[in-house]
Amino acid sequence: MSYANYSIGELWSSFMPRRKEITNYLTDDLFSLVVYKPNHFADYNPNNEFERWAAVEVADFVNVPDEMETYVLSGGLYAVFHFRGASTNIANFYQNIFNDWLPKSDYVLDYRPHFEILGEKYKNNDPLSEEDIWIPIKLK
Repeated sequence: MSYANYSIGELWSSFMPRRKEITNYLTDDLFSLVVYKPNHFADYNPNNEFERWAAVEVADFVNVPDEMETYVLSGGLYAVFHFRGASTNIANFYQNIFNDWLPKSDYVLDYRPHFEILGEKYKNNDPLSEEDIWIPIKLK
């Protein structure tokens, strides 16, 4: 998908009804994972495509439901930001991270997946919703 053709609602609508088919999940947390191309932010354009995953953390890959895929998230350093509010306000939050916090920090963006953890306090598009945003970073 791309930000110009943002179909995250369709992704989650197809994942959530089948979520309980995953029998070896470790927590009830949901992961919204994004894999960007290496030049995504350097040559930013809303039409740049990226890969988005709706996921849960599992103990192993023994019983993967049909038409679902596995993904191994590699380790590394992440900046973690706690967001509280409706999802309609999250774009401004991300702009602050990338345009204010990151340039002023001792870090640069690393080419690894970005993700949000949607835990028990996550309520889609509710002003009291909470989630953690993980941005991959490395020292300048």
